[in-house]
Amino acid sequence: MIAPGSRYVALGSSFAAGPGIDPIVDRAAGRSGNNYPHLVAAELGLDLTDVTYSGATTANLLDTPQDDAPPQLDAVAPDTVLVTITAGGNDLEYVGTFVRGSLLNTLAKPATLLGRRVANRIRARVSYLKDDAAYEAVTASLVTVVERVRERAPEARVVLVDYLTLVGPATRPRLDVPLNEEQLPSVAMMADGLAAAFAKAAATTGADLVTSSAASREHAIGSAEPWTTGFSLRPPVLGGVVPYHPTAAGMRAVADLIVRTLKT
Repeated sequence: MIAPGSRYVALGSSFAAGPGIDPIVDRAAGRSGNNYPHLVAAELGLDLTDVTYSGATTANLLDTPQDDAPPQLDAVAPDTVLVTITAGGNDLEYVGTFVRGSLLNTLAKPATLLGRRVANRIRARVSYLKDDAAYEAVTASLVTVVERVRERAPEARVVLVDYLTLVGPATRPRLDVPLNEEQLPSVAMMADGLAAAFAKAAATTGADLVTSSAASREHAIGSAEPWTTGFSLRPPVLGGVVPYHPTAAGMRAVADLIVRTLKT
């Protein structure tokens, strides 16, 4: 068990940062004070350095600055005893593809007045499928992130935390999921490929793995208690949500999974 007061560094993209979840403590990063890193740190009494940043790719963790923020690995020091990592989705444009597809499908509805062919051309502007090489690249990048963390903090416990499930058994086409029955399985396949990349990276490096994807399958969009948001054209300041991202309940669930893992 990690001792209270130990240094904890959180790395990752928006599924770790928590855009749209009050309170936002860093607007540029879309970072919430109630994201899973903050919740884990509060639960275990850890000294948190949270450099999660919405839109981050694995390159932004490794060596590429993002906006005015340095590469996230710069935050990892020799005295770090815990590092959590949630990244790779933006390498695949996972959520971005889902958002663009939803937006274009929404625009295609009125376009059907101009003819089905026009509407289908609008919908076809988004590809939901990635080749095996794309998932292998994410796996390799996650392995490199873990290896670089261990170079900087040899004693750190490293935890790979994969992505909450968006499309699950209860997810159906509707207003807040404006994809059709043919498109939704493709999004689910992308999520499966991303989860597999995390599993392979954990097996390769020996890092701990928190499978948020599996734990949240029954809490996907359309379920009785969803842990992620659906699609919305309205921003949070106008009563909308950040589309296809964790809710406060989802962040709490991921934090609980991490704490449980750390106590074993």
